[in-house]
Amino acid sequence: MTVSVLFVCLGNICRSPTAEAVFRERVIAAGLEEKICIDSAGTGDWHIGRAPDPRTREAAARRGYHYQMDSLRARQVDPQDFYEFDVVLAMDNANLADLQAMQPADVTVTLGRFLDYASGASVSEVPDPYYGGEDGFDRVLDLIEGGADGLLDALRERL
Repeated sequence: MTVSVLFVCLGNICRSPTAEAVFRERVIAAGLEEKICIDSAGTGDWHIGRAPDPRTREAAARRGYHYQMDSLRARQVDPQDFYEFDVVLAMDNANLADLQAMQPADVTVTLGRFLDYASGASVSEVPDPYYGGEDGFDRVLDLIEGGADGLLDALRERL
């Protein structure tokens, strides 16, 4: 059995590619790369084809995630994603509402917020660091690392 996960934010250049890279590292370290498929996308179309934001890549590289970030390119969520992924996780409530509006009626997918998997998280949304300072990208990584650990634990139960 395999499980497929899609991480979603607004433009797919900050939060969701960070979640994809961090979670991929966790999956590889756990030896589950053959059982868990991972991707990311955005609800908006502004950055299609672009690499993750340079500040995202720099923050990720400082923590050793640069390898996983190098090949990522932004894409927009497609209705077909709801048929192809088992778990679709939004970075914030606005993204979740957009996904709920897009979800075809005949699809049963686990749809929720990413940080619902982070035990002990003091917030329920991963804040968008795009218009903020450098520290926002480190804060995003802190939150995503916690969420990735919890998500991996939850998916192990499904495998």
